[in-house]
Amino acid sequence: MIVDAPLDSSGAGRGEERAPAALRRAGLREALAADDDGRIDEARLNDPNRDPASGVIGAAGLVRAGGAIAARIGALIADGHRPLVLGGDCAILPGICRALPPATDLWFVDAHPDFLDGTTSPTGEAADMDLSVVTGYGPAAAVGTGGGALIEPNRVHLLGHRPATDESSRVEAARIDPAIRQVNAAELLRRGAATVGAGLAADGDGPAWLHLDLDVVDPRDLPAVTYPEPDGPRWADLIALVTPLARADRLLGMSVTDLNPDEDPGGRHTRRVVEVLTEMLGG
Repeated sequence: MIVDAPLDSSGAGRGEERAPAALRRAGLREALAADDDGRIDEARLNDPNRDPASGVIGAAGLVRAGGAIAARIGALIADGHRPLVLGGDCAILPGICRALPPATDLWFVDAHPDFLDGTTSPTGEAADMDLSVVTGYGPAAAVGTGGGALIEPNRVHLLGHRPATDESSRVEAARIDPAIRQVNAAELLRRGAATVGAGLAADGDGPAWLHLDLDVVDPRDLPAVTYPEPDGPRWADLIALVTPLARADRLLGMSVTDLNPDEDPGGRHTRRVVEVLTEMLGG
């Protein structure tokens, strides 16, 4: 079941907002032969101003968006569907996690740890801090929760991120809860992406959610993202890592974020994303 959540946490209508529509035009639903649950209309942000209390752009709009995402994803899971949520950017994750049952594992595949907060983030974008929010370290007020972790840190697997190279990323790395299990990009490639993916898929029997930020891919293969990072997995590595996770029996659903169609005017990279998702999901 495909559902669109075109949230762009810059509040400025950046290209991520158009990613779900671009993926649909490129034939994703047909390639997956998936049912269609349409778009979560409230999952948009039109306020580019940074909230002085939380430090987050468009805090009130994020509360509304997160509630709408939680309601839709919760209903789909309750009805026995396995949703594929097309973002937008990673700011959709807290809303998704609000809909998940207790003791859910989170497989978080991203070039960035997303562990800043409203003070340490240089941008104020909720996509800088979504993993910190869902594990109880971010500005919970900005997503309408009462505080505390939506996902326990020891159930999070952070995969494919790059090492800290500047002051902001060093601050971010220092904030990460040590209970979060990390396999950075260099270790992932050293150990073998297929080995890591198969091991995670086989480890545990409770529910899991898979979050894929496409900027994890090395920009030699996918430059059409807003915040590219070098030295990442290539397409073949990503397919090897994600395929066993995406096909795991215990998977509740998957979110895909951060394609920027504005950086792909000919649509070549968007079509490649469709091909990769189809291969990983078995469409």
